[in-house]
Amino acid sequence: MRVVVTDPNLLPLRAELEALAPQAELVWLPDDLLGALKTADVLVGPAFTQEMADAAPNLRLVQVAGAGTDRVEATGVPVANTYHHEDSIAEYIVWALIALRRELPQADAALRRNRWRSPVYDAALPQPETLASARVGFLGFGHIGRATWRVLQAFGAQAQAVTASGRADGLSWAGDTSQLPRLLEESNVLVVSAPLTETTRGIIGAAELSTLGADGVLVNVARGPLVQEQALYDALRDRTIRGAALDVWYSYPTGGDHAQPSKAPFGDLDNVLLTPHLSGITRQTFRGRIHDIAANLTALAEGNELRNLT
Repeated sequence: MRVVVTDPNLLPLRAELEALAPQAELVWLPDDLLGALKTADVLVGPAFTQEMADAAPNLRLVQVAGAGTDRVEATGVPVANTYHHEDSIAEYIVWALIALRRELPQADAALRRNRWRSPVYDAALPQPETLASARVGFLGFGHIGRATWRVLQAFGAQAQAVTASGRADGLSWAGDTSQLPRLLEESNVLVVSAPLTETTRGIIGAAELSTLGADGVLVNVARGPLVQEQALYDALRDRTIRGAALDVWYSYPTGGDHAQPSKAPFGDLDNVLLTPHLSGITRQTFRGRIHDIAANLTALAEGNELRNLT
């Protein structure tokens, strides 16, 4: 079985993946991708275009080495994904919420200028609150939401969710997207972890951010365009909301490691944490993913049921 791997994030675990799938011939990051696809049985990678589909008459599976399948454009071939990022992302979310709610980045920046930015030394500053006072609204409550909630419960936080189905177990309440205004009114934290679809694109705009309010913080670990770009910048600049942690963006590098992530100058603001889509990037995440990939390669070779078909 010939497997073409186009995801460079798997390279650090190349030897481990090859050991887990000895029945497969893995072709890594071919220079001539369309040529390699002519004889491929499986594509392991983040994207699958119609041009790629036309070049791959024998393809039996598109295996995305992650959760998102929004870059799989062609149809007619089974598509599977894999998760294992939820614990790493939950860790990131908790870090971001503590940093934003206690304004730790501002304190760090001030002390670098010899200013002790603390209510102890500046009575005008309010005493910050712990996560026990957090009322967390989840927009989407899949793997990431559930993993995050398991951690936040230990701090005594409360939570509710809006999901496509209107269902989520173990929270104060859950509803469908018609309940989004209520979610924002009753939350001082918004965790965006829903998939990007035509329904969810731009679902958070100026009105929604205003409802979240001046004490509210937003963490987006889903896809940038769920939150309207200019509206988010304006809300942070004008302190319509207290702060945000943004790990997903509106544009990405097409080569190398340099690109402007947004048309808006988020980097000029002091109430936003900016990270380059790294919340799920840990060794543990990718080790779990290659085990899923290897399991599907074995299942395909042996004619067994595939896992995580989308």
